[in-house]
Amino acid sequence: MTLLKHELRQGKISLFLWTTVIALMLAVCILIYPDMESQMSEISGMFSNMGGFSAAFGMDKLNFGEFLGFFGIECGNILGLGGSFFAALLGIQALAKEEKEGTAEFLLTHPVSRTQVLFQKLSAVFLQLVLLNIVVIGVTAFSVSMIGEHPDWKTLSLLFFAYFCLQLEIAAVCFGVSAFIINGGPAVGLAIATLFYFLNIIANLTEGARFLKYITPFSYTESSDIIMSGSIDGRYLTIGISFALLGVAAAFFHYRNKDLF
Repeated sequence: MTLLKHELRQGKISLFLWTTVIALMLAVCILIYPDMESQMSEISGMFSNMGGFSAAFGMDKLNFGEFLGFFGIECGNILGLGGSFFAALLGIQALAKEEKEGTAEFLLTHPVSRTQVLFQKLSAVFLQLVLLNIVVIGVTAFSVSMIGEHPDWKTLSLLFFAYFCLQLEIAAVCFGVSAFIINGGPAVGLAIATLFYFLNIIANLTEGARFLKYITPFSYTESSDIIMSGSIDGRYLTIGISFALLGVAAAFFHYRNKDLF
């Protein structure tokens, strides 16, 4: 597991920065809720009647005056975008950076198979996402206790689980893409995450584009649907898992047969 430890050491600064920023933004968002609570009911009514804009972000279904509604929209966007961008960067750089930096030849001259390289790099991506979510959940729980709120923790757990699955899927898809590219890794990864985000917005705007829900992982992280139904949409999640497995399979198949020298 030498390579796994190396990947974790190499990514510790990035992990620390992304985790700190996301956790801090969530904490601030939660801590200002008591000061905004009295205004939220009026804002909620206004936002719910803004037509397509409200539907695009699920604001037509949630009550901003309740903590879960506020958390789902405000904090959900922070966790969704921040987590997806970090996951995309982890996945897209996992393999591409070795060729870009010219270290692939040096790495593979050691007594380690390509399968082991892939497995350990994928494990490093997974562990970093786990660490991110552990800290984020801890900070959220602490912040919620600070303001004296008592939300439905089952629903909050479902929200966090959905966003964790989102991060895993995007990381896996980008991991698969990483096996095929050399240059432009970060830009490609961020573009993939951004594309998924906007595909979900487009799908929410019109019935004619609802099929896009089956492509973007943001479909099963819709806070409004999870809070109202108390569950994650199994159809979209199953398809998301399939995309993640395809990404990993593509990486293993291509990288094991790729000419790196």
